[in-house]
Amino acid sequence: MLAIVWKPLKKFGDDRGWLGELFREDEMPAGFQVTMSYVSMTKAGVVRGPHEHVDQSDCFCFIGPGTFRLTLWDMRKGSATFGVKQEEIVGADNPMLVVIPPHVIHAYKNISEGDSIVYNFPDRLYKG
Repeated sequence: MLAIVWKPLKKFGDDRGWLGELFREDEMPAGFQVTMSYVSMTKAGVVRGPHEHVDQSDCFCFIGPGTFRLTLWDMRKGSATFGVKQEEIVGADNPMLVVIPPHVIHAYKNISEGDSIVYNFPDRLYKG
């Protein structure tokens, strides 16, 4: 069973700006393989979700601009965290990569004053 992964993302800065790695194959759980990527913009105060996937895992990167409240509900029977609801504030002030396996309900809300960006690297192809 694929685990939920929370990985803080590091920004490496200098006088030109900063660089941040969003995805590294050598840091992903066994069995997870990226098959596509996309970026989405969410307007201030807007919620995306909640929803769950039957076969797909999402690999969200919240690095900014903006800040989100990410909520997960583990609905995987047999999981040590079955039925547990978890919320974290992620984004510009807390850059985070989160791998969300199938049957984990998820939603995020833009709690910033302006538009905010999320990157996703799911393991299944689909049309938006």
